[in-house]
Amino acid sequence: MDFELSEEQRAIQDTFARFCDERVAPVADEIDQAHEFPHDLFRQLGELGFFGMRYPADVGGSDFDLSTLCLVVTELARGSLAVAAAATMQSLMGTTFLHMLGNDEIRERLLKPALRGEKIGAICMTEPNAGSDLKSIATTARAVDGGYLLSGQKTWVTSAPVADFFTVFAKAGEQDKLTIFLVERDFEGLVIGRAIDKMGVRALPTSEVAFDDCRVPASHRLCEEGEGEMHLVKLLAEARIITGALAIGVGRAALDAAVQYAGERSQFGRTIDRFQAIQQKLGEMATDLEAAKHLVSYAAWLKDTDRPHNKEAAMAKLFASETAATICDKAARVFASYGFAMEYPVQRYLRDIRFTLIGGGTSEILKGTVARELSR
Repeated sequence: MDFELSEEQRAIQDTFARFCDERVAPVADEIDQAHEFPHDLFRQLGELGFFGMRYPADVGGSDFDLSTLCLVVTELARGSLAVAAAATMQSLMGTTFLHMLGNDEIRERLLKPALRGEKIGAICMTEPNAGSDLKSIATTARAVDGGYLLSGQKTWVTSAPVADFFTVFAKAGEQDKLTIFLVERDFEGLVIGRAIDKMGVRALPTSEVAFDDCRVPASHRLCEEGEGEMHLVKLLAEARIITGALAIGVGRAALDAAVQYAGERSQFGRTIDRFQAIQQKLGEMATDLEAAKHLVSYAAWLKDTDRPHNKEAAMAKLFASETAATICDKAARVFASYGFAMEYPVQRYLRDIRFTLIGGGTSEILKGTVARELSR
């Protein structure tokens, strides 16, 4: 495994690092407090080509590997996890199935504009009684002349209030198994429900979505009946690796903030970074973050080189998210009482990082995944 970045990777990383420092970080607290979707930043990311990084040139992409995408994701998350999460959801879960399974008309009318940042996609999987347990999904798709009628309730739908189209998992066919459907914003029977007031990533709106006999044309069934879970599994490992990269970005921001504050804050006649108790925290944070970076990089390298990587993807997401959560907590402790104050961004890191503990599978689910892989 090569630990050296190519010149192209360094150039891309530098481009998005500058974008983070100049455009994202300065407004991160503002959009968090306003609970506003970052439309301007979203469009700018489209102009930079972020949404098409993992797609081929024939749909407007640049065909980069996962390792390169993880570098960029980490830089964005360093500035704002809400912005980074909105962007990665668009690039991954919001558009992948349109590219994998959509027809030429869908790719031209929806996918290509989405990769330019002109349209927003969302994915509808989670339900009030079906989170980690996909087999408990109750949304149904009943075949009718010319298409299907979707009925059911989804929740925790990221970007739903601003989305132009939705990838929906519902049970269909004689075997009543998961099938993937594309639902557009103006389809009759689609209802955007209440917004969920979250403790973190507050600039990324999340809401309930209902389907009240929502009519979906046959052309918008994206896979054969009952093959939805098979297609989802192909994407899950990649989603976990990217979530690990998101966590690393927040962890790095928290560590940087703690180091800076410790070098400025004076107590008992010297800056607090001269005290062993603070040094212990900073040393642990830096070491753990570096370990998480290597685990995520290794999992991405396995994916890029077509090697088995399901176990490593679960490990990477598990370790990176838990590690980053611990780093954010330790950073807040370095700030002491100011870690509890809204005037410093460390409180935002502490709130936001919990997003990565859930997205892509909870830590408990991931531990089970690793254990099952070991027993094979």
